Amino acid sequence: MNNEQPIIVGLDIGTTKIAVIAGRKNEFGKLEILGFGRANSNGVKHGQVLNIDETIKAINAALENCLASNPGLEIKEVYVGIAGHHIKSLQTRGDIVRQNTEEEITRKEIDQLVADQYKTYIPAGDQIIDVIPQEFTIDNFQNIPNPIGYGGVKVGANFHIITGDKNAIRNINRSVEKAMLATKDLVLQPLASAAAVMGQEDLEAGVAIVDIGGGTTDLAVFYEGILKHTAVIPFAGENITNDIKTGLGVLKTQAEQMKVQFGSALSNEAKANAYITIPGLRGMPAKEISVKNLANIIQARMSEILDFVTYHLKQVGLDNKALNGGIILTGGGSQLKHMIQLTEYATGLNARIGFPNEHLSGGHIDELAKPMYSTCIGLILKGYNDYENKNKQMSPGFVKVQMTEQKTETDMPEEETINVEDKKLDMKPRRTLKGFMDKMKTDLIGLFAEEEDTKF
Repeated sequence: MNNEQPIIVGLDIGTTKIAVIAGRKNEFGKLEILGFGRANSNGVKHGQVLNIDETIKAINAALENCLASNPGLEIKEVYVGIAGHHIKSLQTRGDIVRQNTEEEITRKEIDQLVADQYKTYIPAGDQIIDVIPQEFTIDNFQNIPNPIGYGGVKVGANFHIITGDKNAIRNINRSVEKAMLATKDLVLQPLASAAAVMGQEDLEAGVAIVDIGGGTTDLAVFYEGILKHTAVIPFAGENITNDIKTGLGVLKTQAEQMKVQFGSALSNEAKANAYITIPGLRGMPAKEISVKNLANIIQARMSEILDFVTYHLKQVGLDNKALNGGIILTGGGSQLKHMIQLTEYATGLNARIGFPNEHLSGGHIDELAKPMYSTCIGLILKGYNDYENKNKQMSPGFVKVQMTEQKTETDMPEEETINVEDKKLDMKPRRTLKGFMDKMKTDLIGLFAEEEDTKF
């Protein structure tokens, strides 16, 4: 363990779960997880904190689980993810004429250029969350990724500015503060997820990160090494669950379990004669649900989400095979069966699942390698980026905390496994007339075979 590095904590406030992960980089530059906790989220809808009290309870529960996994931890500051349909983005241009042209360009001058963008006019009620430089120009030279150390008279840059609703941002900050924590920074969730699942090769090739969460689907598009576009699509896993609940007339818990256990994003891949048996409520008869119908509902909603992705790619002119790295799917919704095939069919681009284990050291909890924790691990990486570039001061300094004995997945708090009156859902093919006749034929053959065996 490298005790010369600060411990950084990511807090992912999601629609279905709240996760807290504490990590520290080792001598090989990989993240070693020092603590992990999660809790079910009740106060968040479509990525926005609505019920502050419920959100505080969930944050405290996740913190308790994290501290229980490693009692030596002390958590005071957190990097927090932000999403929601209120998130918007715009492009701006900024330039400064240097006072001292005899010297090389310094970090202070670039920081001033970035700070000037916070004065950009935005609609009333909105607030700038982040200003991200795209490419710099120095005098007549363009597409310079990092101008520090160059010489020149005029320095300019294109910027990607991310804004959000003031009230939504205030609700997140109040929830974190009332949980006795300090927000070190608010980070757009698709950018955090991108940091966790994307490598340098992906950045150069050009990729679209599609993070399918519980309440929103987050999109970040990278091309020629720079961030080109971000968007938050207000449809995700919870919409699919609600569609199943309404379309098939089942409880929400049953709909969620069917989606996870038997759901498919492609109806053509679902078995036509397979059925799921749902236990009846209070003495009512059991209900049989067609797996094909379930897949039809999931495919319809997933296709709608991917249509939004295609629309955003067209907006920035990056559809039609322009992204050589294709689409990286992450988040809990990416784990649906046949999701890759549907994405490739709907967008015409290659697709793969993005796992956050690329940046994790060996021996981590298997649970954390799931796509649903991409955002939280990306928040820690964002914190390290700030620390290494001296963007922020980390406190309380360097603390010696050893990794506890890693727990297996079975020791972790239960995932959102759903039991309906303690009965598991069964999936079985419906009995046809042919199947019944075949069984009768087999039984008769068996009967005569037994009689022949008893003869001497």
